[in-house]
Amino acid sequence: MKLQKQLSRKVGDKEYAKYVIVVKPSTIEKLGWKEGEELEAEVKKGKLIIERD
Repeated sequence: MKLQKQLSRKVGDKEYAKYVIVVKPSTIEKLGWKEGEELEAEVKKGKLIIERD
C-alpha cells in the first residue's frame, strides 16, 4: 500500500490537499469491495481500520 497526497483545490494562494491510500487490486478482490462503495474509517490504538459502510 502507498499513501499519496493530492492537491484537491486551490483558492487564491491557499492549497487544499487530500490523501489517498493505494491498495493492490488483489487485496480489493479478496475483500469483495467494489469501486464506488462507501467505506468507514476508524482509528484504534494508533491503527487505521477501514470497513465497508
